Amino acid sequence: MGLARASYSTLLYALSPLIVQRIWREQLSGYRRAQRLGFALGTFPAGPRIWLHCASVGEVRAARGLIEGLLARYPEHILCVTTMTATGARQVHALADELGNPRLVHRFVALDFPGAARRFVAALAPALGMLFETELWPNLIDACARQGVPTALVNGRISPRAFKRYRAFTGVMSETLDKLDWIAAKSPADAERLEALGAPPARMAVVGSLKFDMTLSSTTREQGERLRATLAARPVWVAGSTREGEEEQVLAAHRTLCQRFPDALLVLAPRHPQRFDAVAALIERQGFRLARRSRGEAITAETQVYLGDTLGELGVLYAAGSVAFVGGSLVPLGGHNVVEPALLGLPVLCGPSLENFDDVAAPLLDSGALMRVMDASALANAVASLWEVPSLALEQGAAGRDVVMAQRGALRRTLAGLDALLPADEAHLDRTF
Repeated sequence: MGLARASYSTLLYALSPLIVQRIWREQLSGYRRAQRLGFALGTFPAGPRIWLHCASVGEVRAARGLIEGLLARYPEHILCVTTMTATGARQVHALADELGNPRLVHRFVALDFPGAARRFVAALAPALGMLFETELWPNLIDACARQGVPTALVNGRISPRAFKRYRAFTGVMSETLDKLDWIAAKSPADAERLEALGAPPARMAVVGSLKFDMTLSSTTREQGERLRATLAARPVWVAGSTREGEEEQVLAAHRTLCQRFPDALLVLAPRHPQRFDAVAALIERQGFRLARRSRGEAITAETQVYLGDTLGELGVLYAAGSVAFVGGSLVPLGGHNVVEPALLGLPVLCGPSLENFDDVAAPLLDSGALMRVMDASALANAVASLWEVPSLALEQGAAGRDVVMAQRGALRRTLAGLDALLPADEAHLDRTF
């Protein structure tokens, strides 16, 4: 073990009480916690395996097109998608149910301790391993290299904020990136930052963002349209993936909107399920009449806020609105995926913090499909202007959809690059994207 990785592993062991305490909460029935240490992966359907690791729910959603492409391109393989979080696990299960494909399975990834990583890779024995976006785990990647498993970083990104952190660990990062067989960077800026951290340029390609290749099922659209139909002609806006400290600003904007549009409805979907009850209590404390989706509560004429406190339904909720605000952006957290509501043809709003999605946000901002607002007052004014001039909302929504369609292609380029690591069955190449 190199000195840099040894130092990294020593630090992990020193922090293990905190790490285990944090991960202990990320649990689902039917899973043994020993899976976090590389044990108890259970049985798999018969066939060779491919491994894709996504951190949590957002990454699983962004990887949907890739997941579908891999299942089509490698029809004899089992695709095991791992996550770190329970919400990510639920998202994988929901996708597997929707696709009706028994070859898509989920496991929790092992923590990046050397022994756990070795056991995990040995038990999974994948023919190909992929890590999504910034999931650069040194011991897992080293275990793959030692066991002869080709690995790739797909939709690879390093935000400016993450780059500053990683530069403090240049040694272990350089060693880790050098062990990857291929890196599919999502933008030239990401490729430049990855190269500065030690990624070999000869094994890296800029393929674009897989977020532009995301798909929405007909079921998602149909459920959203059915929900929208129950709301009659009410003005409806959706605030999705909101974070702590942001709901207060969204509710302040909604209070202003209710003064101008008395029948306005806010559909509010917080990012993390552990906050659902706290957000519901906040809504009620502020005097809004609330209905909760998780309880099957009907939206009546008196309902002012509909809380989307379920998992895997953000697309459905977006499809029920006429304007979308994407959270994680009025607070300094880097934003969330603005492509999904744009794909639905909605005008999209966000706050000033969008650095984690700057590459996908840039063409949407340039087209006028995405509008930045600085605070609750500006958010209320932006929503009101779109309601007051429906033709403007339609124009911005159409522009956003056009941008998303024009930017597609990363999935095709990613699958083509992976073919060098695990050749696809020629008979199935025409079934991929």
